[in-house]
Amino acid sequence: MRRGARAFAAVLAALAMTVVAGCSGAGDPRPPEPSGSSGSSGSSATEVWRPRPGLAWQWQLDGRVDPSVDVPVYDIDGFENGAADVARLHRAGRKVICYVNVGAWEDFRPDRDAFPRSVLGEPNGWRGERWLDIRRLSVLRPIMERRFDMCRDKGFDAVEPDLVEGYADETGFPLTARDQLAYNRMIAAIAHERGLAVGLKNDLPQIPQLVDDFDFAVNEQCAEYGECARLAPFVAAGKAVFHVEYDEPTRRFCAQSRRLGLSSMLKRPELGVWREPC
Repeated sequence: MRRGARAFAAVLAALAMTVVAGCSGAGDPRPPEPSGSSGSSGSSATEVWRPRPGLAWQWQLDGRVDPSVDVPVYDIDGFENGAADVARLHRAGRKVICYVNVGAWEDFRPDRDAFPRSVLGEPNGWRGERWLDIRRLSVLRPIMERRFDMCRDKGFDAVEPDLVEGYADETGFPLTARDQLAYNRMIAAIAHERGLAVGLKNDLPQIPQLVDDFDFAVNEQCAEYGECARLAPFVAAGKAVFHVEYDEPTRRFCAQSRRLGLSSMLKRPELGVWREPC
């Protein structure tokens, strides 16, 4: 799932839906070794930032970033914020995560024409978006490389790649868990090549296979659906889990979040400035 200002109307309907839990028993492939890419820094995964469990954070995808929240980590839209916004947060001692959609085409992004029609699938419920055929690694890789180049060049420390569990949805393509593992590992490799940390967004069924490939996790509504314990492998590995709820009051999930070591807060679905942390 994805939450954001551009899809606020769809968000309110989506909150009533049950999260689809996919099965990951179809294998555990590795994607092809990355070919040389323009602008790649060649940095290894050992050099990237790895946020520790329990770090407080702010997630703001609605509008230009408001730097006034006193937390060490900000997660903001990579297209809608510039290098100056990232630098201002860095001067305040914050690490900054770049939100980028890697699982769906968006008709409002400046690189929308870079996607051939053959990789565009069904609408995904968000206005102006369609699922991508993630099996087409050779087509999508250079597009995602350019997006991650943008994050790196603006000075971001990490990437939050969204919609990395299309195999569990109705995309218009016969995607499998195996396809998703290959694509998600390719996305992680692209980030690491650029010296960027990378987070696994939702995709709870594949955490056991992917925890070693990703540097932190981002989760929506695990408390509402009784799934927060599935994120334990990240915390056990010393990696942060940045978690939000939309409908559950903090009194219902903060105690469990603290026990599990999650970085949790309540947010409104439009993901503006307002937050109520645990």
